[in-house]
Amino acid sequence: MDDACKPVLNTGLRGVTIASTKISDVNGAEGKLVYRGYLAKDLAGNTSFEEVVYLLLFEKLPDRDQLKAFKRQIAEQRELPEQILSAMKAMPKDALPMDILQAAVPMLATYDPDIRDTSVESATRMAVRLTAKFATIVAAWDRIRNGKEPIAPDPELSQAANFLYMLNGEAPDDELAGFFDACLVLHAEHSFNASTFAAREVASTKAHMYAAVAAGVGSLSGPLHGGANTRVMQMLLAIGDVDKVDDYVANILDTGGVIMGLGHAVYQVDDPRAHILAPMSRALGERAGDTRWYDLSKALEVKGKAAFKKRKGKDIFVNVDFYSASLYYYMGIAVDLFTPIFAISRIAGWAAHVIEEQYGGAAAKPALYRPESDYIGDYCGPDECAFVPLDKR
Repeated sequence: MDDACKPVLNTGLRGVTIASTKISDVNGAEGKLVYRGYLAKDLAGNTSFEEVVYLLLFEKLPDRDQLKAFKRQIAEQRELPEQILSAMKAMPKDALPMDILQAAVPMLATYDPDIRDTSVESATRMAVRLTAKFATIVAAWDRIRNGKEPIAPDPELSQAANFLYMLNGEAPDDELAGFFDACLVLHAEHSFNASTFAAREVASTKAHMYAAVAAGVGSLSGPLHGGANTRVMQMLLAIGDVDKVDDYVANILDTGGVIMGLGHAVYQVDDPRAHILAPMSRALGERAGDTRWYDLSKALEVKGKAAFKKRKGKDIFVNVDFYSASLYYYMGIAVDLFTPIFAISRIAGWAAHVIEEQYGGAAAKPALYRPESDYIGDYCGPDECAFVPLDKR
């Protein structure tokens, strides 16, 4: 069948181009992730998360003075209104962290002085506020649910270091802060994934930044999108030892299961981000005097790929979640915070996409998303149902 004639119905929009963008590109065949023309692998470790946020929002890397001013701008916006902290303290302590994050976003909208301003400048200011506050929300919730008082943000720390400080009450050293900063850089943007599409769809209605971002958070909370590294860590904890990897892989493949962290919807080679995160995981394991989780991850990658190739006759590739799991675990971060941390980073990409969508940044003009569907209901034969009053049914 000619490619032009292949149906796209019920494919999850795979292979369907829905919009133009200048923000990022994912080359699955070559394993390249590009932010505004720059390879993400070149940015990680060589730039700060704040630099990448600036790049995504303003289409260029900042100079020294611009970066200094932008860092100060973010630092000034980190604090949460006391009313929102009070609302969070009233929530059930076993609430899902992603639900708390999503609930906080529209609450923040009510305190934003730009909420009725429809200019691109106001949307950009909202983007900066949200980027600054996401880390504060997540760290505050983790402390609240554990019976501790939230720690106020430190304006002298970077976004990455400040999150770890607010989480643990202790400023991280340069190596730890640098590793976490690289994680934020690598997760900041990934083109039209499910959460970005959700945010852009809402943005296309001219809803404000907070409404669109809340949709992105909700999409990310679903297990088919976010949460993969949480399940990778749960898998590692369940296996427990390198000696058990062979049996685990065989059992998973025998039962038609999935080795979490292997395989990707776009990449046909290893995810380039995984090769940056893996050495960090090893380094933190060595630093802790326990490389078990890195060793287990590496053994699972090697043996899982080999077994999949032998049984299925094709290759499977490692994705970003595979090594971010053990890396975050070595940092002492709770496993159920892995997806919220994804959001702490991805808010930068979501915000850039919302602005591009609403203001026609890569299109002739903005357009309301309004896809069609194919109705297949057949309740009364080929014709419509004849209405029957309640007392005669």
